[in-house]
Amino acid sequence: MGNEQTTIIFSTENGIVALESPVKLKILELLRKGTKSFDELVEQSGKAKSTVSVHLDDLENLNLIIEKIYPGDKRKKYYMLSSVCLACSEMPMRNHYNQYLENIAISEVSCDSFIRHLFHTVRFGMEAYGFDPKPIMKRLGNDIGNKIGLEFESGNYEELLKELSVFWKEHNLGEMKIFKESHPVIFVTNCYHCGKMPNVGKTLCSMDEGILEGVFSSRLNLKYSVKEIECFGTGHDHCKFVVEQKKSDNDESRHNDISTE
Repeated sequence: MGNEQTTIIFSTENGIVALESPVKLKILELLRKGTKSFDELVEQSGKAKSTVSVHLDDLENLNLIIEKIYPGDKRKKYYMLSSVCLACSEMPMRNHYNQYLENIAISEVSCDSFIRHLFHTVRFGMEAYGFDPKPIMKRLGNDIGNKIGLEFESGNYEELLKELSVFWKEHNLGEMKIFKESHPVIFVTNCYHCGKMPNVGKTLCSMDEGILEGVFSSRLNLKYSVKEIECFGTGHDHCKFVVEQKKSDNDESRHNDISTE
């Protein structure tokens, strides 16, 4: 959650919550990385126990987090997110938005061309008005990936990656290639989403991150993290996604039990 962001919007069961408190946002940022004990939150936030305790109570009352008790020791508590980050405020990017408005005005009458320009105009129009759409775009992509993943046939990771590369090409999403480094890496050239974007200093394909995560999750019944680390938006001529398998909540709980003994 970068330093320039001043407001972050979360979705809860009771509706939308907007937060500006640096301490609350720091706590939520830590919990986005996994469950944390009270002592871990105090240490990693750098705040006093009394301060962290007050903010945790506020966050729980807002239905942004859940408090749980360690099995076998009711004195120990740990916390986890119960909300979804939807969007962050940031500096407007009006120049790029104006460029897409020009493109949509002169686009060919073909349905595909207009729809693509429309999608890009909405996507970058949000940023033009100081609204970072990356969190919600990734969430929507995850929902889409969970739905379409059920239509894939592969039952293992390697075959699913091959099937995804065919899917990407058939739907004009780009040319996908798979490489094995310390973690599996997905390269996409001719990306439909950012292929014509200039270097804006950040990655842009958060919806693709979500789609890939959703497909892996629904097809393999395992949780994966997909993060774009290179993009046309960062001055590259391709998109590069790193894929990692996530630990389950049970794994996190067991790890915390061991680490606090």
